[in-house]
Amino acid sequence: MSAVTFRDLSRTESLRILRRNQVGRIAYALHDQVDVQPIHYVTDGSWLYIRTSPGTKTAVLARNRWLSLQTDEIESPFSWRSVIVRGTAYVLSPDATPDLATRYARAIGRIRRVIPDAFTERDPVPFRSVVLGIHLEEVTGRAASERRTGRGAAGGRTRRPGTASGRKRRGD
Repeated sequence: MSAVTFRDLSRTESLRILRRNQVGRIAYALHDQVDVQPIHYVTDGSWLYIRTSPGTKTAVLARNRWLSLQTDEIESPFSWRSVIVRGTAYVLSPDATPDLATRYARAIGRIRRVIPDAFTERDPVPFRSVVLGIHLEEVTGRAASERRTGRGAAGGRTRRPGTASGRKRRGD
């Protein structure tokens, strides 16, 4: 038998999980439709950077910049950690405002730590030419953990309540 516990993660724990991972799912909405797509990301303090290709996602985010990103670490149905980030997406480029141009340069540096050939002639995904910066306005996390109890826990046996040996007493 096992006991499952759920708990909220602290912001610090959640940020550690974000830094350990590089693949998540972004969710964004336009009017009455929500879309969720897998995407890779890198972290930089209170920012996430995403590299993507032009298309529906970038067109929607030009109208509604608010989005969520979720990443998980899963060992089993009752042993996992999940982090959700909510924030505002900014299209970054070297031609943007000075602040966003500086952020673009930081993003390229962070992306190249994971994909060294990004934005070079050897780029494995040259069609992903759009860089988004997401300011982390809200970071939350949850975790589940499972603890074995009774028979099977560390190979031990479960004692019957009220007995020293766990054996049936005469008359039980």
